[in-house]
Amino acid sequence: MDGIVTGGTLDSVASAWIDQFGKALAGGAPDALAALFATECHWRDVLAFTWDLRCVSGAQAIAQRLLPLARAATPREFELAADRTPPRRVTRAGTEAIEAIFTFETATGPCTGVVRLVPEDGTHRAWTLMTSLDEIRGHEDPANGKRWQDVDWKRNFGGENWLDRRKRAVAYEDHDPAVLVVGAAQAGLSVAARLSLLGVDTLVVDRDPRIGDSWRKRYHALTLHNETRVNHLPYMPFPKSFPVFIPKDMLANWFELYAEAMELNVWTGTELTGGSWDEAGQCWDVTLKRADGSVRRMRPRHIVMANGVSTTPIMPDLPGLKDFRGAVRHSGKYGSGLDWAGKRVLVLGTGTSGHDVAQDLVVSGAAEVTIIQNRPSLVVSLKEAQAPYALYDEDIPFEDKDLLATSFPYPVMRRAHQRMVVMNRHADRALLEGLEKRGFRLNFGEDDTGWQIMYQSRGGGYYFDAGCSAMIIDGRVRLMHYADIDRFGSEGAIMKDGSVKPADLIVLATGYEGQAAAARRLFGDAVADRVGQVWGFDGEGELHGMWRPTGQTGLWFHAGGLAQCRIYSKVLALQIKARELGMVA
Repeated sequence: MDGIVTGGTLDSVASAWIDQFGKALAGGAPDALAALFATECHWRDVLAFTWDLRCVSGAQAIAQRLLPLARAATPREFELAADRTPPRRVTRAGTEAIEAIFTFETATGPCTGVVRLVPEDGTHRAWTLMTSLDEIRGHEDPANGKRWQDVDWKRNFGGENWLDRRKRAVAYEDHDPAVLVVGAAQAGLSVAARLSLLGVDTLVVDRDPRIGDSWRKRYHALTLHNETRVNHLPYMPFPKSFPVFIPKDMLANWFELYAEAMELNVWTGTELTGGSWDEAGQCWDVTLKRADGSVRRMRPRHIVMANGVSTTPIMPDLPGLKDFRGAVRHSGKYGSGLDWAGKRVLVLGTGTSGHDVAQDLVVSGAAEVTIIQNRPSLVVSLKEAQAPYALYDEDIPFEDKDLLATSFPYPVMRRAHQRMVVMNRHADRALLEGLEKRGFRLNFGEDDTGWQIMYQSRGGGYYFDAGCSAMIIDGRVRLMHYADIDRFGSEGAIMKDGSVKPADLIVLATGYEGQAAAARRLFGDAVADRVGQVWGFDGEGELHGMWRPTGQTGLWFHAGGLAQCRIYSKVLALQIKARELGMVA
């Protein structure tokens, strides 16, 4: 996260700690294991010992938690990873450490670990440790293996060819899938690809007519705000010819290509209208409504809600808005700024969508554009916003970048982002000062932890400046505060001083309901109450309900940016596969 220095006897230092760690686990003595950890220390486990995502802090707490789990997992064969990035001196979140990748085996399968060692009391102790399950032994991902060794060289003349088999597989005429995935964007496609290669029969449904429409139908000017190099889907990286920031329609088209190339079973124009859990049958009873009006009942054992952190648009019932005689649009469906040339527009909301819409309107010739701020927003320049992805600039294999990205326990990640905020604020000082002079209210996340933790806490509230901030500063985009509005009326916003701010269009950049709300609507209050919160950090710094068991058997949630979906689709797929094998209740 900060920097790297190589050299020294790093292999021997790391190997010595890894060997002692394996012996301490085998020995079962809490004090011996605790002695391997520094005064500040954290252990994050991703399925290797817990079949969950868990984080424990403190040497004694780690020892007390890990040793009973190790007795069941029987870990062994601890050694430096032979074909991975070798141990290095790094600076992460301001702390200098030796970072090493190691491998080990458990009763379940091969695992990988990442340890960061710091000098303390004349020796090296673990500051952070992450352990993760790679595969389930005997059920390995064929994409990682030697798939050509067992080729059937015969040709099936006179029988089914590949296309026949694909048509039969996607029709589901005589059976139901084991897993029903709701949503065919990055979350749904990534987990379907992982599950399919693990041999788990998976159907993806999406209510839109085409794969990728959840992106394709959004506002005309939308382009991704993080870089292509970070955003690859599993198994199929983007072509090197792709731009640094992918336009929405290009991404949507890639999703179609991806689904075809990965042989995913997808039903578009299909809406999940509701369902219930059959406790006796240990499966779901769901109803799917298809574009042709037909209805299909299915009984999958698992449902993955992959309909996004941002699902159904929030259309707030603002005082007097029903009296407005102009047009009201949500930001996701407002279309193109060219449709509103010569018009006066009010844009409510100062997140990314609100800013992008306002900028699009100005350059498209709107007569007047005013952005309305309701609460303080985080603003960071597009360049500086890429700071959390600095790890992906390191000269190491891509799979190691993903591994290291998952290896930071929440307290360390939080500290790293606070340091990034300090650097970003310095780099963006002129921009931020200009906004404040115009009356724009800024924040920098809870305890100045920045945009990424804000995203994982609440799903928005920030803007990567792609040009709109300069328009606010120079007045091309006017600024109002919602607190100064009394209500809306037929002509526009009626201010508390009695004046009227006229408008032809009001754009509500007011966000989307979360996945928990969607689950409540589809499956009822009892299921939603069992699930509880989805998204946002729990007490250990893991995300509530994401990529892990929820309070409702057979109901899973998968969402996030493309990088999160790539990484955690594997985590989710392994858990579902384990349940299909009867390894986990």
